[in-house]
Amino acid sequence: MRLISYTLVDNSPDPVTGVQLSPRDRLAHVVDQARWAEQLGFDAYGVGERHAQRFLSSSPPVLLSYVAARTERIRLLTTVTVLSLLDPVRVAEDYATLDQLSGGRLEIIIGKGNDPEQNALFGYDLDEQWERNREKYELLRRLLREERVTWSGRFRPDLVEATTQPRPLQQPGIPVWHGSASSTESTELAARFGEPLFSANGFHPMRTYAALIDHYRERFAAHGHDPADAVVGAGFIALVVAPRSQDARRAYEPAFRAFLDSPGARHNRLPFRTLEEFLEQGSALVGSPEEVLDKIGRYREAFGHELTGVPLEVPGVPEPVIRRGAELFVAEVVPALRRSFPSRVWSDRAA
Repeated sequence: MRLISYTLVDNSPDPVTGVQLSPRDRLAHVVDQARWAEQLGFDAYGVGERHAQRFLSSSPPVLLSYVAARTERIRLLTTVTVLSLLDPVRVAEDYATLDQLSGGRLEIIIGKGNDPEQNALFGYDLDEQWERNREKYELLRRLLREERVTWSGRFRPDLVEATTQPRPLQQPGIPVWHGSASSTESTELAARFGEPLFSANGFHPMRTYAALIDHYRERFAAHGHDPADAVVGAGFIALVVAPRSQDARRAYEPAFRAFLDSPGARHNRLPFRTLEEFLEQGSALVGSPEEVLDKIGRYREAFGHELTGVPLEVPGVPEPVIRRGAELFVAEVVPALRRSFPSRVWSDRAA
């Protein structure tokens, strides 16, 4: 099993203490967190993209470039690049530059995004967001892999023998994953191109995301790809680990109460109302090392995933508690995950 951590750089006041960092301090914390993830032995660190509300993650290529300069081996991911809002030419230029600067450590996870405010900010309505995402990815994929691209589509001016610069360091192009949260549109696009899928696995029961992953595998084969080549990653919404289960739950409970009324929970129609229900049916990893290992194992059985993503911050849980839990997770859970669940992801790389 490969391990990643990631952030959307939410700069809301802490839901329990009310403390809010300055934008500068919050962004500096992200860089420190990425360096800590590398020290802990994580394989990758991701920065998502948001353009509205309380998020400071509007420019992942800039932030990840700084992370690249402050780290040595950890791979860099975009979790996700909201491609439906962006010009593929600009995306190809920005991320090829980052790929060169980082020594080829970059991978892109694309998605259409799920925040209506972002679409309004860029002058788009929601009706054609999937069509935009699909068409823009078709162009981005060519720009990353080809030179002298001639292209025509609906959502940007035509291109005639266009070559973006710089070219990616990685060849035939920067690896791309497809972020999947709620629709078979994403799983279909990933399957069509025979590319990996990353399940958000955040707000709903396991079965919701398992159905999307099953669809991806079915369509992967239907598009003529070898089913054995399908690769899946899965995120988990929280990580709070303690030697005793009751201590982990006690630490997480105030955060969960605040989470119930969060914009994300409301927008995604969180179906859970009690902590017990959420921990039993949702993806939060809260408990002893043994409980966390068992839960990831159950998800592995349902998803067949080879990449596990966990946050190294949980709003409402004090940072010292998170840090102790993460260190316990790395010491007692991760070795068992790596032994029990082999991964083809980055198998040819040192990271």
